[in-house]
Amino acid sequence: MFDAHLHIFDPRFPLAENEGYLPDPYTIADYRKRMSRFDIDGGAVVSGSFQGTDQSYLLAALDALGAGWVGVTMLPVDAADAQIIDLNRAGVRAIRFNLKRAGGDIVGLTMLALRAYELAGWHVELYIDGSMLGSLEPVITKLPKLSIDHLGMSDECLPYLLNLVDRGAKVKASGFGRVSMNVGSALRKIHTVNPEALMFGTDLPGTRADRAFRDTDISVIADAVGSDLHKVLEDNARAFYGLPAKDRTLTDPETMRMASGELPTLRIPRSELPKPPPPDTLPLPIVDN
Repeated sequence: MFDAHLHIFDPRFPLAENEGYLPDPYTIADYRKRMSRFDIDGGAVVSGSFQGTDQSYLLAALDALGAGWVGVTMLPVDAADAQIIDLNRAGVRAIRFNLKRAGGDIVGLTMLALRAYELAGWHVELYIDGSMLGSLEPVITKLPKLSIDHLGMSDECLPYLLNLVDRGAKVKASGFGRVSMNVGSALRKIHTVNPEALMFGTDLPGTRADRAFRDTDISVIADAVGSDLHKVLEDNARAFYGLPAKDRTLTDPETMRMASGELPTLRIPRSELPKPPPPDTLPLPIVDN
């Protein structure tokens, strides 16, 4: 599995209050203990509002986690080209716009994003309240690569979100305890528009969410995407972050991979299945001997 959205709050590095709140420490050891029952072999460490534009914690985390792990950072709009290149060498692969908690200069951030894409191929990860998504769509569509955090946060944003997905945007299947929406329905709609769009993330430690990640969240995703679960849990994110695809060895010789480009069969809700015609032959009555 690839966890495309988690946070590390290492007490060795500075944090700043956001809206009067500071998170409790959450270290790599804490994360590994929480996810020990899962086969996590990579992920994306995402900078939060409490970490501002400090890079020291992120560089330390990526160094400790090793191969297969990438970083998502926040930078000032006037960040030097050399800093972006150095961060890319250290494993950073994206820049985050935190428009829900931190705000910012949209024009300046857009110019920064375009520069980071030209220099290092970085994409933008957007944390935004769904109610703002429609008004920012003209700006958002100028970004060459984009992902949206936490399903876009609300049902209100779904029409705009699906439009972006249709144009190639990715969506984090994360933060289910943060959103005000029907998660299963949103997952199904996004997946129907583009099976390569969804990327699983735990959002651990779930700071300020109504609830943190639950193991059963995986079942919610599985029910929504069916046989494409491996794409959401791993393949989509690995491709988006520029990591090698995971080689899966088939253990059942009678089961064959679908050819590339061949779409899987989509699940149809039982209620939408056509009703079969009545049988021509009526069953015999049960006769007691």
